[in-house]
Amino acid sequence: MEINVTVKQLGKKHPILSEQKLEIGFNDSMISLENLLKLIVQQQVEVFNAKSFELEGEDNTKIPLENYLNILTDTGKAGFGNIYNQKKADLQKAQENAIQAFEDGMFAVFYNDEQLEDLKQIIDLSLQQTFAFIRLTFLAGSYW
Repeated sequence: MEINVTVKQLGKKHPILSEQKLEIGFNDSMISLENLLKLIVQQQVEVFNAKSFELEGEDNTKIPLENYLNILTDTGKAGFGNIYNQKKADLQKAQENAIQAFEDGMFAVFYNDEQLEDLKQIIDLSLQQTFAFIRLTFLAGSYW
């Protein structure tokens, strides 16, 4: 099944990733948030593990365009798509990390402009609305 996903970070004008379509291995129209997160992580791990590793010093095909460079520097990380660590991602650990991050409030999930707060909540995928994942950033400070 194909779903629409947008990833955003609070306080930024532009989403880090624009809206994209993800193909998940699920055919029913009703799914729990926990299962949906696991399927999205599975899809992303498969994409990551299928990428080739760059061992060269420079890859000119992955150098960002001039207009995109400002967005990269605004996020605090200007990456060029190279993967230097040759380890493959562990699917089980990645799924556990995603569930734990949701439970810890590291990101929020919205569907049809409604925040999904419970992992057992059932989602109707037949509505074909866009999922919005918002990365939450905590303020650092001190009581001193």
